Amino acid sequence: MSRQRVSLRQELPLLVWLVIVWGALWQDFSPGNLLLGALLAVAVARLFYLPPVELSGRFNVLKAVPFAVVFLGRVVAASCQVFYLAVAQGPKVTNAVVAVPLRSHSDLMVTATGHVISLIPGSLVVEVDRSTSTLYIHGLNVRNGEDVLKLRKEVRDTEAGLIRIMGTKEELAALKQEVGA
Repeated sequence: MSRQRVSLRQELPLLVWLVIVWGALWQDFSPGNLLLGALLAVAVARLFYLPPVELSGRFNVLKAVPFAVVFLGRVVAASCQVFYLAVAQGPKVTNAVVAVPLRSHSDLMVTATGHVISLIPGSLVVEVDRSTSTLYIHGLNVRNGEDVLKLRKEVRDTEAGLIRIMGTKEELAALKQEVGA
């Protein structure tokens, strides 16, 4: 099976990311090490099949800043909640794995949503179904159906925030139509 040629513009974000990871792994961001990382990144991208990073072509900084502030607030609040649950309830805490279907079918958006959710203490993505864009989230302190709905809403609100920041124009229009925002 022949691989379609991917343009440098499409592949550039992946290559830059690979070089950053290379520098971070070696803890050396010197020009020589980054050049070696760039050469290896190009070799990896040309020799192995890596799906192209499909960007929407838009990034809204005015939506990203409040999203980041809310995210940090959620991390702090969840950290306090996890601490309280560990001290007060210990092993008696009820957990659940909850399926959350996402709006977007973009690999980038599904991955970004999953990473943001996993960075918040008390929640973790345990499975991703790419065919249906469904995240399976392990949630801490999920006691009943109301908590399941709350967890689903938090995940979908996170996805909505990411769509507002970097989703495609079609995803943004669908979101606006859905929520009337």
